[in-house]
Amino acid sequence: MAHVSHKLSGAIEGALAGGGDPATSPLYVFGPFLRLIFAAGVASVVFGAAVWLAVFTVIMVSAMYRLVMIWVTDGSGGSGLSENEFGSWAVIVNASITVIEYTLTFLVSIAALVTFMADRFPVLSMSFMGLPLRTFVAVACCLVVGFAVNLGPKVSARVFGPATAAILLLLWAMIVATIYKYGLRLPPLDWAAFASNNLHVTLGGYARILALMTGIEIFANLVAAYQGPARERSRKAFLSLLIIMGTTSLTMLIVGPAIYDLADVANSEVSVFTQTMDKLLPAPLPYIGTLIGIAVLLSAAAASAQGIQNLSLGLRHRHYIPPWLGQRNKYDVAANPVWLEVGVCVVCFVAFGTSEETYLALYAAGVFVLLSLTAWATVKRLTRETRQKVTAAGLAALLGTAIAALLSSGATFIIFEERFTEGAWLYLVIIPTFCFAFWIIRRRLGPPRSIDNRLGLTLASSILPPRVGDALYTGVGYEDILVPLDQTPAAELALAQAQTLARNYTGTIHLLAVVSEAPSDVDTGTARSQGATEYLEDVAEDLSAGGYHWDLLVRDGTPSDVIGQVAAAGNVDIVILTTHSHSRLSRWVLSHVTRDVIHKTTPPLLLIRPTDKWFSTRTRFQRLLVPLDGSETAEQIFPHVREIALKFRSQVTLMSVPEGSESDDHAGNLKAYLDRIAASLEERGIPTNTLLAEAAPVQGILRASEELRSDLIMLVSHGQGGVERINRVKLGSVVEDVIERSPCPVFMVSASSG
Repeated sequence: MAHVSHKLSGAIEGALAGGGDPATSPLYVFGPFLRLIFAAGVASVVFGAAVWLAVFTVIMVSAMYRLVMIWVTDGSGGSGLSENEFGSWAVIVNASITVIEYTLTFLVSIAALVTFMADRFPVLSMSFMGLPLRTFVAVACCLVVGFAVNLGPKVSARVFGPATAAILLLLWAMIVATIYKYGLRLPPLDWAAFASNNLHVTLGGYARILALMTGIEIFANLVAAYQGPARERSRKAFLSLLIIMGTTSLTMLIVGPAIYDLADVANSEVSVFTQTMDKLLPAPLPYIGTLIGIAVLLSAAAASAQGIQNLSLGLRHRHYIPPWLGQRNKYDVAANPVWLEVGVCVVCFVAFGTSEETYLALYAAGVFVLLSLTAWATVKRLTRETRQKVTAAGLAALLGTAIAALLSSGATFIIFEERFTEGAWLYLVIIPTFCFAFWIIRRRLGPPRSIDNRLGLTLASSILPPRVGDALYTGVGYEDILVPLDQTPAAELALAQAQTLARNYTGTIHLLAVVSEAPSDVDTGTARSQGATEYLEDVAEDLSAGGYHWDLLVRDGTPSDVIGQVAAAGNVDIVILTTHSHSRLSRWVLSHVTRDVIHKTTPPLLLIRPTDKWFSTRTRFQRLLVPLDGSETAEQIFPHVREIALKFRSQVTLMSVPEGSESDDHAGNLKAYLDRIAASLEERGIPTNTLLAEAAPVQGILRASEELRSDLIMLVSHGQGGVERINRVKLGSVVEDVIERSPCPVFMVSASSG
């Protein structure tokens, strides 16, 4: 069955997939903001300034993320850019803060949800057993979300997109209703807000509003989830960002003044957003709006729980957390991290209450640390590019990004300064604690096996491994084709495949004969050399009749040494030869000496093992079977897979055998890994299937080849051990067995450490 792409097709679809978190922000940022400025008695002075400053920050940071999306298209977003510019320490800090942010997202979402419910049901503010009823509701919602998420991603995914679409419609309904009733009124900008006696309140309000930026990074992570080439994917992701952040910004600018005028901040029973809905929208739309708010906030909490699940899988495979914490349940998701997150949230709600304001500043603090890292990484890269080539556009981008970096860093400082004693200090404890815990667990468990590590990285980041991503874009060719011949009919079977490649690449066929000369028998050696030359000339005559370009090479020495030297000289793209019991070549193809040569030879080998079945002697390059194990070494085949598949319009089957790992979810990870690579090949117009074989590696490959009637098996000379096994295993038992028993030709690439 061909791979079906589940990638995002357009900007609107991307906005619905990733915009749930920032789209909910207008529901809860106005309350803390207005309470602060009214309590300070300077609401009329600082309101407009704080809103405009927040919108200006959104614009500058969004523009900065346009650059991030162009530079980093693998889905790692700001984290990937920070790693490139600052090193691995930035990734460790990022991972630690991400764990905290997922938990805070859950807390804020459930707290805001309970507030929305309490707006319609004031009874929730009453107490029972010494706790407000809203606390019990918050705990129940935590348990419901945890249970639903642990049933698998489809459960929460069914509501996420529709809920985001509904909240966007609600916000636009508020915008239209405000303009209809009051006209287009924007917040007044009073410069007195920046006077020394008002500045602290202005900046405090600004920091509270900026919680609307907490989900902006998700759009940089979504770049890899779109269809199309890198430039198109980055453009779609940025348009998705504009849809969401544009909507929230317009809500602040247009609906904000209406909330300021219509809502009673002193009314602690009903949130200011609900009060405004009741006065702006005709019945029953305000009640529908409440239901929408509850649904989207549940979805935001579910999304954070899914984030914890995926992150734990990656950390488990990299040996940063205990195996039990990343253990999958029967629904194929990591349930334990979600229950741990739910437990932390339940304790917080019981101990500190269910007001979103309690967690909002701490929530924004972590986000702005990450935004600041991304911003300064962008400044660093732009500075380097500007030094290389000075342009007006480059200088403007550098200036704008520097402003974004200063704004995000300033917001971080404001939040930490204002809320340091109220919880922000926890970051100074929690982040080092996480880093230390990661280090201790990694030291105790030891370094992960390379394959489980790479699979974990791939699944956690939802991107292709770097080697695969690069290799899929790397073109190769086969213009110079080396065909070693030993004057036997079996060896000449390689000529048909050489001619096929020469036709398609306008290539040259280099005919090579190796003469083994005994030191004491010069005359016999000369005769052998003349005989080899006459033989090659006869073969070349047939090639000339077919219009092929050729040249002749006759060398003295042992076949393994000579072929290895000629192949490694730099003017050969591929070596084609046969392996057969009646051919002298078979004695060196799988000999100890030639196995060493294989590792030193840059060109790939196309090996033909003749049997009594005709399809063993030739390939039309139509059905390619590509065994993979998740290792970087096995991925070295991809430049050749891509080249042949595009040239010959091949059908590709990516297969793997889930063997050799102690990970209980190794099979599922391999399948997800194959599907991800298949999607990338499909995007380039290459029909691709995936297959997970239930057998030992050799039997699995051979059985798949027979069942699929593959006409070419393409693999690398080393398997899971990688090139570090060269000193211990020269060819690899799997590859050797496949070559000896394959029902079709084998295309083999020598493993490289480069």
